[in-house]
Amino acid sequence: MCGRYSLTTDEQQLQARFVARTMPRTQAARYNIAPTQPVWALTHAQEPQIVALRWGLIPSWAKDKAIGNRMINARAEGIAEKPSFRRAIRKRRCLVLADGFYEWKKTGPSKVPHYIRLKSGEPFGFAGLWERWAGPSGETIHSCTIITTTPNEIMADIHHRMPVIISREAEERWLDPTVEDPQKVLPLLQPYPASELEAYAVSTVVNSPRNDTAACIEPA
Repeated sequence: MCGRYSLTTDEQQLQARFVARTMPRTQAARYNIAPTQPVWALTHAQEPQIVALRWGLIPSWAKDKAIGNRMINARAEGIAEKPSFRRAIRKRRCLVLADGFYEWKKTGPSKVPHYIRLKSGEPFGFAGLWERWAGPSGETIHSCTIITTTPNEIMADIHHRMPVIISREAEERWLDPTVEDPQKVLPLLQPYPASELEAYAVSTVVNSPRNDTAACIEPA
């Protein structure tokens, strides 16, 4: 799964990396993004834009928004048939922007947090889906989930799942609003090449989402 990640890249770099017409207001560097918090994502409903979404997808048909707390991830396997995701995979794909993520490796009785990022240090986009939910009281929430897949060689030593990172070459295809056939985008949901990633152990300070400082990504 993917339950924590970082986005420390500044707005100018993000704008250069992900060409978008609009962006949310200025945001401080985030070192420990957690579920239910606002995240930045690149969508392409009418034109490319970076928007703020709530992490934890709330299906449009849900009666209670609390369901989103359990839907921070979506397994790539069978995603096109699952009621919670089959509409979004056709019409509401997005890239959840990040520059690293965390996973915990079980070592004896304890779990050691690891930080995984591109060797280049560049930001990237997780394959994501988003939804618009309208509550009975008139509340509207735009939310998202991060898609996961089987691990590559690096991740297999840490955890049995990993988030899907869409390659730079495939981003346009993943976001293309004219592509509504899931079979044309499902092949993109593959483990990212291990040769382009690096992973290292970090302090357990990251275990608490209240800790959102550079100490979270420093090698242990």
